Amino acid sequence: MPPLDHFPWINGKFLGIAWSVWKVVGWLGNAVFFSRFFVQWYATEKRKQVMVPALFWWLSIAGSLLLLAYAIFYKHDSVFIFAYAFTWIPYIRNLVIHHRHEKAQRPCAECGLLSAPTASYCSQCGVKLSGSAIAPEHISRTS
Repeated sequence: MPPLDHFPWINGKFLGIAWSVWKVVGWLGNAVFFSRFFVQWYATEKRKQVMVPALFWWLSIAGSLLLLAYAIFYKHDSVFIFAYAFTWIPYIRNLVIHHRHEKAQRPCAECGLLSAPTASYCSQCGVKLSGSAIAPEHISRTS
């Protein structure tokens, strides 16, 4: 294949970058990790309060694992490896907390809106919520 000598290809490089599979993995990791910004921004604007949806944490895990793979298998840079080696721990913890919170929400018998486990009244229609307000992680296990 003849070299591509027109912009953006110069001397076989695209935008001055010599591409490889690992270079694509690194850029993909950056793109996925950066996309969290738009997810969080959209969710916050939609609700008119600061929101961090579960998708933010999934993108955090995916982006940081792609960047970790890039650092380990391509860059071989201990600083870069250490920067992404443990980031998945709080991301997974936040997903666990998010899942528990979603599972513990109670539906309003009147309008069906899901309410926080600690809520006494529905924020949409004002009906008193029935049932236990104890979140699953606070239930003691006696067996």
